[in-house]
Amino acid sequence: MKLLLIEDDPTLQATLVRSLSRRGFDIATCSDGGEALDQWAACQPDVVALDLTLPHMDGLQVLTLARQRGWKTPVLILTARGTVGDRVIGLNTGADDYLAKPFDLDEMEARLRALVRRSAPAASEGDMVNSHMPSIGALQLDRESGAVHWGSQVLDLPPRELALLQALMGRPGRAVSKERLFELVFPGEQDVQYEAIEVVAYRLRKRLAGTGVELVTLRGLGYLLRVQGAGHP
Repeated sequence: MKLLLIEDDPTLQATLVRSLSRRGFDIATCSDGGEALDQWAACQPDVVALDLTLPHMDGLQVLTLARQRGWKTPVLILTARGTVGDRVIGLNTGADDYLAKPFDLDEMEARLRALVRRSAPAASEGDMVNSHMPSIGALQLDRESGAVHWGSQVLDLPPRELALLQALMGRPGRAVSKERLFELVFPGEQDVQYEAIEVVAYRLRKRLAGTGVELVTLRGLGYLLRVQGAGHP
């Protein structure tokens, strides 16, 4: 998930970059309102966190110009202006959500992810029906129970390996980023190192031995499942 953070307070900016990077965000930063639109166009973010008090151009002006250009990127306003009137102005200008300083980092993360989810196109009814029991090779995922079947057997996996397998089976044959998998395998676990997802992937790869399905690492892209002998994706 790519975040553009437009914030002129260097201490807050550094704190947010450090903390949100650990939670799987790919972050671009900007500290000047006059440069914000160029940075926005250059990095094509999934979501924008925008401070209102910026040098050279106010955050509301930045947002107004962005919307006039037709940019629909969801925007979370960050500001010390906490009155209802200020919130209404921001939302009417085109913001999607509002977070008054000081704020809790968990709340900020939750709001950012919610904005991205809401902006994603909804799955069609046909897609939902077809994905009810996704399968790859002899493995089949029952979405209702969360169980993964190998033929007539149910795979007995530890919770984290099962969570990783469920996430990958939701997109069989397609890569899922490490960032997204980390979110699903370690939800809300802030003290876990990002590299822990690699350990879980290693363990799952060993447990899949003999099933006819293998876990493949794609450098720079993440992981995917494929039927053994199917060749490179």
